[in-house]
Amino acid sequence: MPIVHKEIKLIDAAKVCPYSTRSLERWVTTYKKGGVRALEPKSTARKTQENETPIRIKEHIIELRKQTKKCALKLHWQMEKEGLVVPARTIGEILKREGLVRKYRVKRIKYKYLRATLQPGELVEIDVKYVPGIIAGLQYFQYTAIDKASRWRHLEIYDEQVNHHSVLFLKEIIRRAPFAILAIKTDNHSTFTKYYTGTNKRSDLLVKSLHALDSACRERIIKHYLIDPGKPAQNGAVERSHREDPEKFYDELSFASAEDLRYRVRLWNMYYNDLEHCGLNGKTPNEFLANYQLINPPNVPA
Repeated sequence: MPIVHKEIKLIDAAKVCPYSTRSLERWVTTYKKGGVRALEPKSTARKTQENETPIRIKEHIIELRKQTKKCALKLHWQMEKEGLVVPARTIGEILKREGLVRKYRVKRIKYKYLRATLQPGELVEIDVKYVPGIIAGLQYFQYTAIDKASRWRHLEIYDEQVNHHSVLFLKEIIRRAPFAILAIKTDNHSTFTKYYTGTNKRSDLLVKSLHALDSACRERIIKHYLIDPGKPAQNGAVERSHREDPEKFYDELSFASAEDLRYRVRLWNMYYNDLEHCGLNGKTPNEFLANYQLINPPNVPA
């Protein structure tokens, strides 16, 4: 090169060269270090990293996502139990590239709450939802109870949404729960309270006749809390579990009869109680309760 051999000054070459002085200086430096070969254009495409996730693990992540519809953090916990340690962030990137993340996300305002530490059974949220579709010509209802501390959940299917079934459901969760129930929380539907219905709809909110569920709670020394009207987020745990029911259960199956529905709901509930939860730092409800009972064994009379 004339510039390298000092046959011409770089500043004079820049006057007639279509490229900038900075480019000429860079090329001269590169030429001095590596010769003509060093001036050959090189690809700027991203090269494979040495620690890149193997393709078989990527395929396993994609397969698990399609089968279970779990989030990246839950997939991380599940694979960790299988002996495959992949960071949750990496799993999220893989799902994003494959188009397996939820679209049209709405940015929500985050509030900071002081959360009191609850013990299992200290507060159980209860709610009812319609079972999607008509089964054998009838509409069915799913009663749901979920413990705020352990996320332990129990489901029952009834053919009516009435006071009698609310009481039956309370008795059922008391019988099945692996802890003593101290309080329940429900919405203001007439299935659970008479606060806002009929002759009890008064400005002073005094209930003249006690609801059947309140009577059952009083007999068993269980407190019954109500959420504020129009504030379903105050029953957030049970509402969140209701969102998963159609996504991971009802939309995937069809039911031949009420017996078939109840049988599959029992299996789904068992699966849910063995599912990792973000609120439990990767533990399942059953694991949380087993660990809790190990640390806090029940009082045994001498």
